[in-house]
Amino acid sequence: MFAYFLFTLLTCVAIWPLLLYARNPYFLADLSHAITLLRVGVRTARLRRRRPFRSIVDAFLDRVATQPQKTFLVFEESSFTYSQADSESTKVARALQQRARLKEGDTVALLVANEPQFVWTWLALAKLGCTASLLNTNIRAKSLLHCFSCCGAEVLVAGADLRGAVEEVLPTLSQQGVRVFILGEGSDLEGAENLSDKIRQASDQPLSRQLRAGINATSPALYIYTSGTTGLPKAAVINHERLWMTAFLQTIAGVRSDDVIYIYLPLYHSAGFLMGLCGAIDKGITVVLRRKFSASQFWNDCRKYNVTVIQYIGEIMRYLCNTPKRDNDREHKVRLAIGNGLRADTWADFLQRFGDISVIECYGATEGNAGVINYCGKIGAVGKDNFLHRVRKGNFFFVLFLYDTEKEEPVRDSRGFCIEVPQGETGLFVAKIGERTPFYGYAKNRQQTEKKKLRDVFEKGDVYFNSGDLLKSDNEGFLFFQDRIGDTFRWKGENVATSEVADNLLVVDCIEEANVYGVKVPGHEGRTGMAALKLKENMDFDAKATYQHVKNYLPSYARPRFIRIQDALAVTGTFKQLKGKLAEEGFNPAVITDALFFLEDNEGYVPMTPEIYTSITEGRNRL
Repeated sequence: MFAYFLFTLLTCVAIWPLLLYARNPYFLADLSHAITLLRVGVRTARLRRRRPFRSIVDAFLDRVATQPQKTFLVFEESSFTYSQADSESTKVARALQQRARLKEGDTVALLVANEPQFVWTWLALAKLGCTASLLNTNIRAKSLLHCFSCCGAEVLVAGADLRGAVEEVLPTLSQQGVRVFILGEGSDLEGAENLSDKIRQASDQPLSRQLRAGINATSPALYIYTSGTTGLPKAAVINHERLWMTAFLQTIAGVRSDDVIYIYLPLYHSAGFLMGLCGAIDKGITVVLRRKFSASQFWNDCRKYNVTVIQYIGEIMRYLCNTPKRDNDREHKVRLAIGNGLRADTWADFLQRFGDISVIECYGATEGNAGVINYCGKIGAVGKDNFLHRVRKGNFFFVLFLYDTEKEEPVRDSRGFCIEVPQGETGLFVAKIGERTPFYGYAKNRQQTEKKKLRDVFEKGDVYFNSGDLLKSDNEGFLFFQDRIGDTFRWKGENVATSEVADNLLVVDCIEEANVYGVKVPGHEGRTGMAALKLKENMDFDAKATYQHVKNYLPSYARPRFIRIQDALAVTGTFKQLKGKLAEEGFNPAVITDALFFLEDNEGYVPMTPEIYTSITEGRNRL
């Protein structure tokens, strides 16, 4: 009897995993991911409690002590060990300490491109207990000055190649009492000091940890400016705990201590800096740094430097897939790609062409308080829901709820509370703001900070972070990005998702890139669709094929009524498509020099003429 009972018990134990797998084929992946998140949670809790606080620069110094001769940074034909990086950054710290009289808590603006001096200067500031304000190297004039007013920096360190951008705003900075230092030889810019000669003369003797003794988990570590598509940049406050949480993404994604990561994304942005550089320091791995992304040199660099981990964002993967095919496309050591914004069609093309690379797509905002990750490799998904996400007290709680895109506000029930969407329906991604999921907002911008908060969501007094993004979940718990609020427009009483229309247009043989947006038409409610297109090399716009495709695959209200052909589509510094300016410019052929086409009913796309434009604006041609 006992033997029978034991046999039955062992059989149940053996079959139980199979039953779970049959019900949920992602059970093991869910379990593994949950265990990893719990480990990260334990590390985070220890960081909060530890005294003195262990910042990322302390982690770097630990690596210097344990692996001084391991290569930390590779840049062009130069390489630097962890020990050399420590020495270089210490000299920068001593030079700034002497010349700028920096002390713990000061804020220093950093306007430097992707180069070793960026890394040395940031490490130097961290050693001194200072907050770094990472300026977008593409901004100029008014926007550049605006960034100073956001972060309150009294010192600017700029790269030699950005001397012109500094010169333009130097009179105003001087009036505000901002000290300006230029990295580079022979700077003769009046009102700015050359820092390079001071660095050469400085000692590389280790600095006392007491210089940053007052730093804790909630102290601001960085200001990172949201690139956005409209308006002036906003300075997202990144404290030391948030820096660590984002750096842990490499652990969650499966990066190993023997990996080599390739960073070409701008270091002034969270993807390149937090997920890339800081994550690499946490793992103690080698960073291959490139000034700017180059589709033609991407794989050559990966082969040359034995890269095993790459990052991507926005349209990067599409650029790689659009390069001419080569026989050695699969000859590389890349095993892992981490990033966000990868469209499903490009994802499939990328894997088919470049081989079996594990793609870890993730979703989250620089300033946000929660995010998700697709740890299963499901093509097209930005993340996956599991039981940890559904625990409302946990670090990872988020929800999708109904949102009215026409009124641009949440849909609320009779009690005034928001309504969670069922599986398969699109909803606004929000995350509860609480002790473990705080939202610190934007520096010196209370108005914009409050705009990101939604109150009384499911009960009186609760507060949620508004991502501004519309997502959809399927019956397996995978989450799919649908659109950005403002990118979705309403036409003929229907909501049009720009990403879906763009995906459809990319199927047309002549189209390489598509940016879809809504434009206002006099006498009509809402916005009608317009698409800016970049054509494939040596190909003309095939109006007939494009019309046939949108007619077959898109409902009438979603078909772009206007087409604009451009040599290159404008993107932000992090390769997100710009729509605002295009929407403002509209479809007037007297203003726009690019080739324009109009979707004439029952005729297809025809060249846009002043006569057609006038007939539309005067209401004689009703869309």
